[in-house]
Amino acid sequence: MLLWFLPLFLVLIMIGLPVVFALLASPIALLMYEGDTRNVVAGLYRNLYNGMDSFPLMALPFFMLAGEIMNRGGITMRLVEFSQAFMGHLRGGLAHVNILSSILFAGLSGSAVADTSALGSTLIPAMEKNGYSRRFAAAITAASSVIGPIIPPSGIMIIYAYVMGESVAALFLAGIVPGVLVGIGLMVMVRLMADRYNLPKAERIVSKGQDISTVEYWVSFVLIRINVAGLLLAAYAGLSGLVGLSFENEAGDTVHRLNLWIVFAILLAISHILLMGYRKRVSHDFRMVCKKAVAPLQTPIIILGGILVGVFTPTEASAVAVFYALIVSFFVLRSMKLRDLNAVLTRSALATAAVLLLVGAAVAFKTVVSLSYAPQILSDYILSLSENPLMLLFLINILLFIVGMFLDAGPAIIILGPILGPIFLDLGVHPVHFAIIMSVNLTVGLATPPMGLVLFVASSVSGERVEAIARAILPFLAVQVAVIFLITYVPAISMTVPYLAGFLGCGPEVGFSACISPTPGAN
Repeated sequence: MLLWFLPLFLVLIMIGLPVVFALLASPIALLMYEGDTRNVVAGLYRNLYNGMDSFPLMALPFFMLAGEIMNRGGITMRLVEFSQAFMGHLRGGLAHVNILSSILFAGLSGSAVADTSALGSTLIPAMEKNGYSRRFAAAITAASSVIGPIIPPSGIMIIYAYVMGESVAALFLAGIVPGVLVGIGLMVMVRLMADRYNLPKAERIVSKGQDISTVEYWVSFVLIRINVAGLLLAAYAGLSGLVGLSFENEAGDTVHRLNLWIVFAILLAISHILLMGYRKRVSHDFRMVCKKAVAPLQTPIIILGGILVGVFTPTEASAVAVFYALIVSFFVLRSMKLRDLNAVLTRSALATAAVLLLVGAAVAFKTVVSLSYAPQILSDYILSLSENPLMLLFLINILLFIVGMFLDAGPAIIILGPILGPIFLDLGVHPVHFAIIMSVNLTVGLATPPMGLVLFVASSVSGERVEAIARAILPFLAVQVAVIFLITYVPAISMTVPYLAGFLGCGPEVGFSACISPTPGAN
């Protein structure tokens, strides 16, 4: 049966048929092969519906809607101004601003295409005006946009978690450090290129005459103090055991000698004192720029904080993100009107429909893959190439990188995840670790020639040819490939945060090394 549907799928993709229809052709071929043509339509409908009928998958449309609301609410310029205030004074300052803006924007949209479109339309003209070549500006925009689907919330990680049965929260937490690492790597490359290519020098950019409404001022005033106090409380909780302020009872639960609410109140007062002291060292305009960014940047904090504390699930967190985005856009920033909702809902509905239809078709494809013994056949072939797991990880990274050149990250995960995941599970690679390897690799493929989607978006925004952007992006792709191999061979990079948060399914008694690198068959 494998000889029937896999070649059919590849041929349909090569002739330009949309991926969703190519995926649907496989179950049709299976049913017709078995002579059950009468139930082809009924079976196809049932597979499509079952593929979309999932509570965890509901997080996808909600996160997409929250991103659309934030985009429409004028969040982009606030993030750019905030980034300029912190990074604009460096050599190649606007390139660093572009990267930092992508890191911040990733916590709102989780989409590389949205990042390229929103930030590119603002930063590419600004960079060109300040002496950067248009192709360089488009290239750094495209390269940094791949951070969007790595740092949570991430659409492709929701898809992977659904298809492979993994924890969305674990994948979200595992993506934080790799995403930041990609951003730091790009900044290092910009700095190395600054002298060689004579990138423009810049000064700290803070627009004069900054002002915000009274409501936004006080909302930001309160939120920033809560955030600082929350960080101090997390540090206190982590260190309290070392100084005897907490202990474990007979049931294994942590007991704090001081009430945490009282500690938080004290830390809130300390945070206010620290911030008031810092206030005197910066200008009024700098403080206003920072205050303007506080409310939008609460979105990833609310999502991850709520999940970590256990207040809500990732799906519930996505709904809370939409509610928060509406409150901020309508009542705090006052940047949206009721009439704007129609366009926002339409765009998010169309985008969601396309993704969910693709996922539904992929479930049918996954069923065919399972029945055809494709994973076992491919597993035997891959394992015959080498018995060394490190070499196999190297080969699979090359395969994923090549696939990412031609196929979008979502479809590639849906197609290859059920085939490749079990192979590396048997080799002792933790499923969350492999999920991050696969997600980051295929996400980088979005900016890889010849078919990288964000290259075409950057070309459309900048007016530069795709070929020129593809040449200019090569140094940044080299950095991203290096980060991929670093993530692959140093599991602690992606696994430490979910391990400390208790989302890896193993407790401290197992030990960190055993948790992130279980013995073959232990999973």
